[in-house]
Amino acid sequence: MKKVIVIPDSFKGTLSSIQVADIMSAAVRGELPEAEVISIPVADGGEGTVDAFLYAMGGKRVEMTVNGPFMEPVASFYGCLPNGTAVIEMAAAAGLPLAGKRREVGITTTYGVGELMRKAVENGAKHIILGLGGSATNDGACGAAAAMGVRFFDAAGKEFVPVGATLKDIRSIDMSEAKKLLENVSVTIMCDIENPLCGPKGAAAVFGPQKGADEAMIRLLDDGLKNLSDVISKDLGMDVADLPGAGAAGGMGAGAAAFFGGKLIRGIDVVLEAVHFDEKLRDACVVFSGEGSFDSQSFMGKVVSGVSSRAKIADVPVVIVAGAVKPEVSREEMLEAGIHAAFSINRQALPFEKAAPKSAENLRSTMENILSLLKLSVTE
Repeated sequence: MKKVIVIPDSFKGTLSSIQVADIMSAAVRGELPEAEVISIPVADGGEGTVDAFLYAMGGKRVEMTVNGPFMEPVASFYGCLPNGTAVIEMAAAAGLPLAGKRREVGITTTYGVGELMRKAVENGAKHIILGLGGSATNDGACGAAAAMGVRFFDAAGKEFVPVGATLKDIRSIDMSEAKKLLENVSVTIMCDIENPLCGPKGAAAVFGPQKGADEAMIRLLDDGLKNLSDVISKDLGMDVADLPGAGAAGGMGAGAAAFFGGKLIRGIDVVLEAVHFDEKLRDACVVFSGEGSFDSQSFMGKVVSGVSSRAKIADVPVVIVAGAVKPEVSREEMLEAGIHAAFSINRQALPFEKAAPKSAENLRSTMENILSLLKLSVTE
């Protein structure tokens, strides 16, 4: 019988990727009961990444208590996949929601992220997928690095754990303990932005304001990240300042590359490789993907572009079902990307706040209508 793949992103502000995948899959099974349905909800590295991987691949959620953004105990977790890979979303230990109403980016830390990583390695993980996104921090991953054994020293030779406001005080870095801990461990970093570490497009300038930084704090943070970059270059022999994605998650892109040997990869590509998407495309008759807004940005490294580019190579049609399909997307652009059709789930012209509560119902109805038509050609 025919194979149908469902691989959506979340509909931001309304439905998680798992909810979208469940609704899509249920519609397929209802209209095409004999079809094999493969469901792969996708997350971009931020909140929900661990659950999306566990849903798609199986495994278990490992619960533990770590230090949160302000070095207070918080309940956290990571995912352990069947192949032993650990999936960690940094937001689970250093995310903006954990900061509550406190927007004090100068003192927040990623230390808890390092505690998650350390526990995963101590439990036998040889590969870590680290998702970046939704951070409350701007410490260049120094907190996480310290939890993994990296030592930072100031001008007086005193060891300390840097935060955003004290990155400027780093004078030297000792990686010896961390190197032993990470021996034979590979780290893949899910990163969907290309911002550099410093400057007008860097971590502090672009993302600092949403974390509570005023102009003076932005300058302090940016100067600190520049100093961190200089010390990394001096002591570790690595240039991270202009690494695409270095500015992600308060400079964690740069720090994770320097301290953990991590490779920054588009989030969707990490997911597609992990779930062996290319293999799953074999014999598939159609792929359903989607997101909250299907627009020109969808073709720039997002879920839709990653899925459609691989499906095009495999000659499998892709159908997009989205909260909104923007008029800027041309038919020619879609076909070039390997997308055969795109549908908006909204059945009435309503503002977002009124349409959002009906998203699940509208998605279900849209899928059923599309599948009723597809039955004319995909059933045997």
